[in-house]
Amino acid sequence: MHINKFLKATSLAVGLASATIAGAQAQTAEEFYGANTVNLIVSAAPGGAADFFARSFAPYFARHLPGSPKIVVTNQPGAGGMVTAVQLQNTLPADGLNIALLQRNNFYLPLINKDSITFDPREVTWLGSLAKEKYTVILWNDAPIENAEDLFTTPVRIGATGFANENRTLAAMMNDYFGTKFDIVAGYEGNEALALAIERGEVKGRLVTDNNLTSGNEAAWFADGTIKVPMQLGVERSDILPDVPNIMEFSDDPAVLAMANFMLAPLEASRPLAVSSKVPADRLEALKKAFDDAAADPEFLALMAKMQSTVDPISGDEVKRIIDSLYETPESVIVDIANLLKAE
Repeated sequence: MHINKFLKATSLAVGLASATIAGAQAQTAEEFYGANTVNLIVSAAPGGAADFFARSFAPYFARHLPGSPKIVVTNQPGAGGMVTAVQLQNTLPADGLNIALLQRNNFYLPLINKDSITFDPREVTWLGSLAKEKYTVILWNDAPIENAEDLFTTPVRIGATGFANENRTLAAMMNDYFGTKFDIVAGYEGNEALALAIERGEVKGRLVTDNNLTSGNEAAWFADGTIKVPMQLGVERSDILPDVPNIMEFSDDPAVLAMANFMLAPLEASRPLAVSSKVPADRLEALKKAFDDAAADPEFLALMAKMQSTVDPISGDEVKRIIDSLYETPESVIVDIANLLKAE
């Protein structure tokens, strides 16, 4: 009799649980999001570009999500975004309420550091990216460089911040694989210190993204001709600099171009948003559509233009294509890139 009572109680509990799950699953995306708060986790510190994009985008993203939920933006920096990336993949609830703005290095560092990084960018679902970037070589106007070709014949001293920062590793790639003659001085403590070093003449320039030429520290220099831009780095030329040569145009060696593409392709998805791959299909569809619609919202674009920030979105499928292309890179090229990224 006790066994029968136990079985009946168990059956009742299972039935109630099943009904609860079925009820939750029966919710439309609009009902679900209308009854919940969405968490947008920025994998970087407050005050930076990633944080700015997330906080600017959140109200419009909420507007275009079914149910118009409240979106709460929080910051969780750590290991270049990897702390948040690993949590998104492995531990955060996959209910569609947790969205992460990750970093572009999250695409390729797992290939470089296979033994120490457990994140796999192919194991989350990408909603899209809000911005594309290219890098540019900027030089003070008295630098002995008049055009892109001079970079291959005339040494010039440039500054960089951290040893593993793109503003050093990309310059090192140009030296080692394309033949430029940069004398790279790394170790400046932030962009302000490096800008001061350029003004003082300690170094003649640096590498910066093209967006910095319109809204960053270098915008005033660029506008008044204090600096010149002899070359850019990207998978294609920047819309801001359509007449400036691209480093990719200076080699036809497949191995060199494969390395350059590996390092430059992630710039095409510079502000990527992702969710767990286990989010229910209807909510995922709602999230993707809301991202696309919000990224094209005229009010959002007007706000960003007013703030002198460029929005150049791509879809989640396009982000996935970039990642898939990185994972097709020959191992020999990845080894070479790992050497460029090594600490001194």
